[in-house]
Amino acid sequence: MNDLLRIAINAAVEAGAKIEDIYNNHDFEIEIKPDSSPLTKADIAANNIINSFLSTTSIPIISEENKEIDFEIRKNWEMCWIVDPLDGTKEFLRKNGEFTVNIALVFHGKPILGVVFCPISKELFYGNVHDKKGYKLIVYEESLQTENWFDDIYKMIPKEKDDATVKLVGSRSHMNDCTLGFMKELKSQYPSVEVLSIGSSLKFCLIAEGNADIYPRFAPTMEWDTAAGQAICEAVGFHVLAKTTLLDLTYNKPNLLNSDFIVVNNTITLDKKWMRI
Repeated sequence: MNDLLRIAINAAVEAGAKIEDIYNNHDFEIEIKPDSSPLTKADIAANNIINSFLSTTSIPIISEENKEIDFEIRKNWEMCWIVDPLDGTKEFLRKNGEFTVNIALVFHGKPILGVVFCPISKELFYGNVHDKKGYKLIVYEESLQTENWFDDIYKMIPKEKDDATVKLVGSRSHMNDCTLGFMKELKSQYPSVEVLSIGSSLKFCLIAEGNADIYPRFAPTMEWDTAAGQAICEAVGFHVLAKTTLLDLTYNKPNLLNSDFIVVNNTITLDKKWMRI
């Protein structure tokens, strides 16, 4: 598994370097996709780089920027990659640096490996669910070929939670009434609720490294938005739960749209009435 994880890491870092180059040169070439979301030159270039790496594994790929493959074919896949070559295109266009490259490996619908790389901060998060290890490091170009990615010095150990304060992380672009209602209920149980806002799958990473406790997402997402972040959270022992069932999100479904979900530090107690908000 770590050999596959290393391929995904190298794919994410190389794609991230290309994204950064386009970002710094303001060479966006924006198009609007049929779902009204933006598509840039960076999305396409990163997707091509990632496909070139992952295709060497002979494992099929689901990517936001690849042609969607019919479920009649996908249902026979035991394993697949799920990729978002540029998660947070709106943040990319706003020039705030809060965008990532997401790559996950899914086995029988469950994410087992995940990589999230932020090209601007150079933060690299990755995890192996089977080994129950998640890692974070800052990527330096000169160390890419020799870096021992799996040294314990890079291992994430979530901090002990302060029982008096809950840190809730939310999206810069999707803070809606349902999320605000959830926050109100949370404040009825905990003396202090601190709200953090950040773009892309970095929200999952804040949970995994222990800098946030809970991430409610009550707005549409696709599988490529969440698979890598879920793998990293699960690698450190946290869960990404569907709002209606409180079961882990699954992948390579007939419809690639996720249900609403919540990511939670295991020390947080959730009242099921909150799930009806």
